[in-house]
Amino acid sequence: MTVRTGLASTVELDVTDADTAIAFSSGEVPVLSTPRIIALAEEATVAALLGQLRPEQTSVGVRVQVEHISPTAVGRRVRAEACLEKVEGHRLMFTVSAHDEHGLVAAGKVTRVIVNREGFMAKVR
Repeated sequence: MTVRTGLASTVELDVTDADTAIAFSSGEVPVLSTPRIIALAEEATVAALLGQLRPEQTSVGVRVQVEHISPTAVGRRVRAEACLEKVEGHRLMFTVSAHDEHGLVAAGKVTRVIVNREGFMAKVR
């Protein structure tokens, strides 16, 4: 299979207390944490690749650049989008963004690399 640019996906999250900066120990306010936004953006990149890789392949995250622009309260819904913008061999570069009902929450880039599952796991110590 050949992975092509333009692949896109959207995932959603209803923000709970478990998603807050307090819960992630990344801050002291009860709003959606930056680590959770990054995880949601990565989830969208993985979803964009569903059915695109050979069974023996997977992708792993190697770089994340995300700017967390606006806070999101518990109880709100956040939608993260990922679009594959560039393919360089096994390197996949996505643009990502997250929105809630008030507008843009976060934006940035995520880079993933296609790897052979067995070979990758053989390197785990």
